[in-house]
This record gives sequence, C-alpha cells and structure tokens, in this order.
Amino acid sequence: MDNKLMLMIPGPTPVPEKVLLAMAQHPIGHRSGDFSKIMAAVTAGLKWLFQTQNDVLILAASGTGAVEAGIINFLSPGDRVLVGNNGKFGERWAKVCAAYGMQVEQITAEWGKALDPEAFRDRLEADTQKQIKAVIVTHSETSTGVLNDLETINRYVKAHEKALIIVDSVTSLGAANVPVDQWGLDVVASGSQKGFMLPPGLGFVAVSPKAWEAYATATCPRFYLDLGKYRKDAAKNTTPFTPPVNMFFGLQVAMEMMQAEGLENIFNRHRRHTEATRAAMKAIGLPLFAPDTNASPAITSVAPVGVDAEQIRSVMKKRYDIALAGGQDHLKGQIFRVGHLGFVCDRDILSAVSALEATLQELGFEHTAPGAGVAAAARVLATA
Repeated sequence: MDNKLMLMIPGPTPVPEKVLLAMAQHPIGHRSGDFSKIMAAVTAGLKWLFQTQNDVLILAASGTGAVEAGIINFLSPGDRVLVGNNGKFGERWAKVCAAYGMQVEQITAEWGKALDPEAFRDRLEADTQKQIKAVIVTHSETSTGVLNDLETINRYVKAHEKALIIVDSVTSLGAANVPVDQWGLDVVASGSQKGFMLPPGLGFVAVSPKAWEAYATATCPRFYLDLGKYRKDAAKNTTPFTPPVNMFFGLQVAMEMMQAEGLENIFNRHRRHTEATRAAMKAIGLPLFAPDTNASPAITSVAPVGVDAEQIRSVMKKRYDIALAGGQDHLKGQIFRVGHLGFVCDRDILSAVSALEATLQELGFEHTAPGAGVAAAARVLATA
C-alpha cells in the first residue's frame, strides 16, 4: 500500500501531521514583521529545549553543518583539540578538525563501547601548559547506539579551565537531558530531523559566553557558517541569509507540541521506548550491540546471529513498509538499528517489534517463541 512508510531510523524521524500542515502554508517574506514574530517564538522555544539562557542560533544546515559551525567559529588552524571517537560521528569530527589544520588528538573506544571519561581526565590533567583548546564529544553516537557520559567528561573539561567543550547533541537533544546552562556546556549542536520532529533542513547551535570569547580570536575561515552574523541578526529576530521559511512554520508548531508535553515527559517517553525495544530484542534472542549502561535514547543497535542484518532490513521494508537503519562502514551487514527518536509512540514500538518477529519467522530464525518480543515490550510499556 502506498504512503504507509514507517520510519524507525535515527533520522529523518517521523513528522507530526500538524507540523506537515504548518509547512504546507504559503511562504512569507523572511524580512517581514510576521516572520520576525515566528523567529522570536522559535528562539524562545529552542532556549527552553536546550535549557539555556545563552544564544541558540538557527542555520539552514544538517546536523553535520551545525557541528562544523560549532568547531570552526571558536578554534584556529594549529589549535590542539581532543576528540572523542567511538563511532562514525566521532570519527567525522576528527576529520573536520584535520581539514581545518588543527592538531587532532583522539580518545578512542571500540565501536559499540562508550568513551572512558577517565581517559579524558588523564589527558587533560597532563596538559599542564593548558594547550588543549577544545574537547569535542558526541553525546549520542548514532552509528552504534551508545550514549557517552557527557556529564562526567564535561566535569573534567571544566577542571581544565581553559578548554571549551563542543558537543554533538544531534540525536540526544530532545531525547535525553542536556541541561546546557547547568552543566556549563560551551557549544552544543543539533539538527531538525532528529528529536525536533521535523524534516531535515535546520541546524541549531547553542553558544556560551566563554565560547564567544574564543570566537573573538578564532581564525578558521568562515562565511556562511559565521555564527557572529547569526548572533547579530538573531538579536533583531532575523537571519543573515535567506532561511527555509516553511521549516520555521513547522519548527514553531513542533516547539509548541514539545512544550505541551514537557521536558520530563519527553525524556521519560524516550527512556521507556529504549527499555521496551531492548527488552524485546533480548526476549527474541537477538544480541544487543551496545550495553544497557550506555544505551542511547535515540536508537537501539542489534547484532543478529544466524540471520543477516540486511536481509532483516529488506524484508521489513518490502513486506511491512518499516524502515530500519543499517550498520555503517565495517558494521554494514553486521547490525541493524531500530530508531525510537522524536515523534514515536508506544504503538510504533509494538508495531515494529511485531513486524520484526514476523520477519525473523519468514527468514527461518527459530531461536525464540513467537510473540516473546511483543510481550516483553508490552510489559515495559505497561509498567514504565
């Protein structure tokens, strides 16, 4: 049946009908008073979501563009930076820094494992000359389903005093608690197609006063991604360049929906869905790729044994019109990833688990009793 695709991937994520309808309106002039009112409203909503009184700037960019902006506006070629790398996105930020001529040092962990905060402490404490200019951390490593211990790593960065902390919060913002001001995070980047319940197209960057001090002396080349321009114009409820106006219509509605639900309810919903999905995989007999102690609220990675991950994804898509994410790089064919980020409800979790069980039965996977996964997920959802 046409038009029944169910997105259970970490992005793009499902978009509410109210948001889609808002985006279907005729555009308005982006230099108009009406647009300025929308700009003011969404900026206030973003500050609420980021839990900050600092600037939250809006770019026409993907999450990658937002993180790159968060790097190049506050650092210079030759700067010594420490990058956490335990997956595809941590690896990407190391490449971005190298492309701008920075001295990149990496704290690594095996894909599927969390970064060790103590490794950051050791490296930062050893920097007695205070040469490390920034620490870059991916909070929710989407490629593997691991949630890194940002709070502890940030505490060690704060003890260093000089280094900035730059956070890829692309799939954790709007799914996990990221209290920007409480933790004193300097630069936090995210993207619209994740927990914000929007299509791809907008990037968001929160910036602390300490980061703006670094901006004054940073010399990486920048023009379109120059956050100083966005800050200056945001103060007047406008943008330095033409924004995707209809995305702002959708963002306004999405922010209203999220505020109506409330932060704690949003976080609890994502926690329930994570726990339910993981319980279902265990009941079915499918090994989880990331440990329970560091499970991402955005996505659950599964490493099936005895059945090919790509076959599972293919049958889920062709027969049930449910999209699951695959493994990246060396994990292609080794894992599949179940997204439960953004506009996802209990029914979606149960539907995906049920279709997965039927898929495994079709593929001859007989390591568990039919219905065990749905029953396990239902128990979590009923009690969590």
